[in-house]
Amino acid sequence: MRRSKFRPEVNAGSMADIAFLLLIFFLVTATVSTDQGINRMLPRECPTGQDCTPPINKRNILPVMINGKNQIMVRDELVSLEELKDLAKNFLDNNGDGSCNYCNGNGVITSSDNPKKAVISLQNMKQTSYKQYVAVQNELTKAYYELRNSYTIKVLNKPADNLNENELKQVREAYPFILSEAETR
Repeated sequence: MRRSKFRPEVNAGSMADIAFLLLIFFLVTATVSTDQGINRMLPRECPTGQDCTPPINKRNILPVMINGKNQIMVRDELVSLEELKDLAKNFLDNNGDGSCNYCNGNGVITSSDNPKKAVISLQNMKQTSYKQYVAVQNELTKAYYELRNSYTIKVLNKPADNLNENELKQVREAYPFILSEAETR
């Protein structure tokens, strides 16, 4: 019996090329999930020894609370997520004339003195889910967006996506996004 001295071999010279091509393929075709977050501008740092909290009239604060069961409460009344945007818009959109445009059933004014003075105070508990927190933030942001959009159409006579820098500044000054956030126990 005769045996051959040659053994069959696998050419491994191109294995590195194949591995590199597979790596490139998976990098190009893989989807990268983007993180969801909240785009907010933080306030400037307060100089030491100075009180940077301006006095705020209680009427100009809209308390919004998310409890541990993900229920939303506005002024100690349960509301649905769908109602929150309209409640925020009604609170914010007051021209400062003191009229009772948005009153509850008892004739009590439920809107702020002026959009520039209005503060939405958002509080949540540690048990609040992140999903509900983001959903509430989105509804409050929608309220500001809709008010700013209607302002651009009524006052500036143009859609919001065609504004220049000065007009954008004017809209932001008319409806400043003032949101106070805190976590409760």
